[in-house]
Amino acid sequence: MTMTQTMIDTSHGKIAVRQSSGTGTPVLLIHGNSSSGAVFRNQMAGALGERYRLIAPDLPGHGDSADAIDPDRTYNMVGYADAMTEVLQVLGVEKAVVFGWSLGGHIGLEMIDRYPGLLGLMITGTPPVSPAQLGEGFKPSPHMGLAGQEVFSAEDVENYARSTAGEPFEPFMLDTVARTDGRARRMMFEKLAMGIGRNQNALVAGKTPPIAVLNGLDEPFVNTDFVEAVAFSNLWEGKKHVLENSGHAPFWDSPDRFDPIFERFVVDMGKQ
Repeated sequence: MTMTQTMIDTSHGKIAVRQSSGTGTPVLLIHGNSSSGAVFRNQMAGALGERYRLIAPDLPGHGDSADAIDPDRTYNMVGYADAMTEVLQVLGVEKAVVFGWSLGGHIGLEMIDRYPGLLGLMITGTPPVSPAQLGEGFKPSPHMGLAGQEVFSAEDVENYARSTAGEPFEPFMLDTVARTDGRARRMMFEKLAMGIGRNQNALVAGKTPPIAVLNGLDEPFVNTDFVEAVAFSNLWEGKKHVLENSGHAPFWDSPDRFDPIFERFVVDMGKQ
């Protein structure tokens, strides 16, 4: 299984992009806050990566990508959505399925109006909230406050890395959190509080491509009851999928159960 990593130039800065060797339906994988595309290793290096063209960029200010040229423009959901759309345009990908994890799911929702070739979107660990619903969509937790904190201590790095990806825990996760441009966390939350971007609760109730929702039952950050109550106009398979004994990152902690559902979605979307 071969996987390539290249750097591409965008108006937001240089972005690192991993791609699998598959030639099937292109799938953009968008990681979460203070993570990187490396977290999708199981999918990239496995059977899915052999079948489909999996594309896993590092967001600006994350992983092997450069920090944003203009942090004020880029470090928010709208800026990230623009950057990810630009990545697909540079790669010449006219149609793609998008999978967004956590912050990546919010970015995927912002791409609906921005990327005409979006075949379908799967979100995990992402409550589609209006700015007024932030307190309802997320659970209060000791590490939730870290999500918008600019400066991390070594203890903060460890706590955040362990709580987001869960098990199996690997050392590269610490490096990824420690590398993240702290301004990205702070500014993203500031812009969110200011209402920059779409009201995602209203967005999913309107005209959208098919949206798949999959969460871990033991989700530590997201209020899954809130997600269950959200009205989607075009919900894939007519239900929200939940994996037992799984946390914030089902694709990482339970790939054996996540991947078949994910592939079913990609196959469905590829028929369009």
